Amino acid sequence: MVVVIGGITWLAIGVFGSRIGPEGVRAIVTSAGVAFTVQLLTFGIAKAIAPMNVMGGGGGGAIVRLVVLALHGLFGAALLGLPLDASLISLATFFFLTMMMEPFFLAPSASKAPSSAQ
Repeated sequence: MVVVIGGITWLAIGVFGSRIGPEGVRAIVTSAGVAFTVQLLTFGIAKAIAPMNVMGGGGGGAIVRLVVLALHGLFGAALLGLPLDASLISLATFFFLTMMMEPFFLAPSASKAPSSAQ
């Protein structure tokens, strides 16, 4: 997850850094930190709930991400003095791409799967 968020941050700053200026770069880096923290929390929730209810774990994590994105847009960016467009686009991108990785880590391993041999 660190590699994905770090790579996206590096790529976004490289591509858009000259167009968005130092405040936009600060917004991307701040959004990366927020995304990393929230992803750790939501992955922990999903991992804990997944053995009982995989959809519940993933759905709960998605709801947490949506609430954080809304709160960041309504209050966080303004409180930190960040440009709203760069903050929300980068945070939504971080959430989306890292959320797409979760199923690979939540899938049950072959050693834990019940055998169907009779």
